[in-house]
Parts: sequence; C-alpha cells; structure tokens
Amino acid sequence: MTFREYLQLKGYSRKSIASIQKICSYFQSWCATESISDETEVSHNDIIAYIKTVTDKRISQKTAANYISHIKKYYDYLIKEHGLIDNPCSYIMIKGIKRKTLYDIISYETLEQVCHSYPIEAKNPYQSLIRKRNKVMLGLLIYQGLRSEELMKLELADLQLREGKIMIQGGRRSAGRVMKLESGQVFELMDYVNDTRKALLQQTNKMPKDTTALFITTTKGAAIDSNTMKILLRQIQTLNNKITSLNQVRASVIVHWLRQYNLRKVQHLVGHKHISSTEAYQSSDLEDLKEDISKYHPF
Repeated sequence: MTFREYLQLKGYSRKSIASIQKICSYFQSWCATESISDETEVSHNDIIAYIKTVTDKRISQKTAANYISHIKKYYDYLIKEHGLIDNPCSYIMIKGIKRKTLYDIISYETLEQVCHSYPIEAKNPYQSLIRKRNKVMLGLLIYQGLRSEELMKLELADLQLREGKIMIQGGRRSAGRVMKLESGQVFELMDYVNDTRKALLQQTNKMPKDTTALFITTTKGAAIDSNTMKILLRQIQTLNNKITSLNQVRASVIVHWLRQYNLRKVQHLVGHKHISSTEAYQSSDLEDLKEDISKYHPF
C-alpha cells in the first residue's frame, strides 16, 4: 500500500493528501541534505533538528505544528506497512499553540455501564418522570456523542423513529447530520414521547401543542437548559466519579469512534465542520501531546 492509498483509507480529502505529501517531501529533501539515506533510521532528535531548521526560516508555530503532524502521519504509515517500531515524532509539542483540553478518556464500556445503570425509579413519581427523561438524554450523549447544546435544541420533528434515526440540526459550531439510533433507544424514545413527555407537560399545565421541544423542563414547559445538563452531570457522577464533565463524555465517545472508523466518517458522526477538529482527538487517543520539548526555542 502506498502512502497516498493509506491516507485515502484514513478518510483524508484530495486537498489534504496533497498538502501532507508536500510537507513530507520537504522533510525527505532535508534528510538528503543531512546525509540521512534511510528514513527509517530518523531519530527523535533528527525531528527536533528539522523543526529547528524550519522555525529558523520564520515560519509560524502553527505551521511548524502542522509539519510535525504531517510527518508523524508518514511514520504511522511506515509502522503499519513496513514494520517500523517507533514513531520519531511522538511526544513532540510546539510551544505557544493553543490546543483543546486533553480529557482523561473514559472507556466506552464504562460509559455504556453508566447509561445502563442510571436509575429511573424514585420515591416521588414526579422525580421518576424526570429521571426517565434524563436517561433518554444520556443515551443520546453516549451513543450519538451529542453536544449539550445540540441536545437542548432537539425538537419532536427531528425524530425519525420508523427509520430508527434522529436528525441533528446544524449550527454555528457544528454541521447538521442524521444519526442512527440503537434499537433500545427507539423504544425508549417512543415511550418518552407517548407517555413521559405528556406527563411532564401536564405537570406544567400546558398542552403538548404549546411546545415543539423534544426535551422539556417542568417549570415552564419549555426546552431544557444548561441547569438541566448540570443536574444530569451530577447524577451520573454518583455512578462514576471519574466523569468530570459532559465534554469529557463526548471526547471519550469520539476517541472510541476513531478506533473504529476512518477520520472522515468520524468527522461526519460528530458534526465537525473542519477535519482538523476531529484530528485533535487523535492526540487524546495516542496521548502524544502530553509534554513539551524544551531543548530548542522558540518552539
């Protein structure tokens, strides 16, 4: 398999592949000038020296970070296809680049266990309704990897239960998409829409036609808000204290998907408008952005 074919299988676009190959060719030319004839013999220090060379040419720190990212992909390819043992680009981080917070990743099996063990029964019938609603919401966070704000914007019309799907509306930060529901979710959503939601609306003295929001509060019969999400977070933290935020839950789902699917498919599943946003989560998976390299400056 060629490097180009490898990148295609990973889901990169033609434009991205051309850019990656171009940067790698620059690096290979540098290796030739340094009398490094075997690219599999390149060391961690060689990569550091190369980045020092390019940063001396006044390229931006962001560009230098892209160089490392692209060269790393090439060595990932050599590891997979040609038996290379180590990637010389691992653990190199350009200083001064703003990055996403790296979350402690929760295993997908653990997230599923949290969802399955979430209790819906309560002494107060009203609280049981709330918990039934919250469990359906939790399923969408874990099985579809939704953002909190996407969950809050869902409407009844977004459900396609006959097809076993749900439509996620796009926004400023995310792309719209249609996602498959797990079979258990279809039944839970049917029960929620036909029974639980109607009972919640009765608690607010409002008729179902008064709101089209899928998930509603009991105070106004309006859509759930950030306070609802905070309550849900506190509830699932009682089931697993390693969960620190709903963003951590989403990040863990994305990392799980990256282990199963190619980059382009995961980009679609999570609603990222730019593939670079999805690539950032590969760092969480590989844990290769955990430390700075301080041998050289300014990077």
